[in-house]
Amino acid sequence: MNKRHTALLACAAAVAAGLGAAPSVHHPTVHRVQPGQSIQKAVDAAKPGDTVLLAPGTYRQSVAIKVSDLTLRGHGAGRTVLMPAADAAESRSACAGAGNGICVTGTDKSPLKDVTVRSLTVRGFAENGLWATGTDGLEVKHVVAEKNGRWGIAEERSVHSVLSHNLVRKNGDAGLFVSNTVGTEEGARDAERTVIRYNRMADNRVGVTVRRLRNLTVDRNEATGNCAAVFVVGDESEPRAGALRVTRNYVHANNKYCPETPRLPFLQGSGIVLTGAEETLVAYNRVEDNKGTSPLSGGIVLFKSLVGTAGEHNDIRDNLVTGNSPADLANRDTARNNTFSRNTCTLSEPAGMC
Repeated sequence: MNKRHTALLACAAAVAAGLGAAPSVHHPTVHRVQPGQSIQKAVDAAKPGDTVLLAPGTYRQSVAIKVSDLTLRGHGAGRTVLMPAADAAESRSACAGAGNGICVTGTDKSPLKDVTVRSLTVRGFAENGLWATGTDGLEVKHVVAEKNGRWGIAEERSVHSVLSHNLVRKNGDAGLFVSNTVGTEEGARDAERTVIRYNRMADNRVGVTVRRLRNLTVDRNEATGNCAAVFVVGDESEPRAGALRVTRNYVHANNKYCPETPRLPFLQGSGIVLTGAEETLVAYNRVEDNKGTSPLSGGIVLFKSLVGTAGEHNDIRDNLVTGNSPADLANRDTARNNTFSRNTCTLSEPAGMC
């Protein structure tokens, strides 16, 4: 080695020493879990960007996700199933103790970002199949949530969510539930373009409930066999619930009977119901054969909120609404600025809207 090469090497070494060693880069890792192993241990070991991959089989456990940019993935909803633990000693976690299957937990100040749950089943949990709070960019796809005591897939205090291509059935309340917050009373939150699409909702109390939210779309879903298919809930709080889109859904034969509750009359035969919401578009839906005698029965129903607040400036148009009873379109609200136009229907309440 000549003197010139020696000098260059010495210079490079000095620069490296001055700059310090380059920071290590985390390479995304797949953490594989087999039936009988702990999903929670794999999740706890994961770092942002990692995937926890569940092999086919039944897992009697719950799991709490508290790291951003994590994917929890099964080998298909028919092959990877989460159920409640049979042994009480296995259900001591906060998520399991609350009766939930999967918990995705962030906060308002530090939201959990870009978590994905997909290709698995959550079945038979006392409360919720999947429960999320304080998330940003949550994706739940190709999940079956069935026979859970309250909600199949539910979230609050969350933005930019995508709930798509899921099957929610036989849950005690809503198959899909999205809300501003369930623990306190406050005005509607901006869901920041959350999308609920391409889901199938069957044999729940309500197919999908959207409660006190703004800036959200319910699009291209199918709902059948529920007591009510799509329930948009608002009230007198500020900001008002609204600025929503309910479009291109197939809502048919939601004729299951559900008894009254302290907050609601009995439900049966309700297609798309808006209570206390404003500036919501309901368009291009196919709503058929929803029949009942509840105050909320009918194809597309506008109704004042539970505290008597009218919905305002809602636009109901370009829907195919047939075979519903007591009416295809029912405006049971008190406001005069909701509009019905270009709908194909037979019976309306009051008459003249078809």
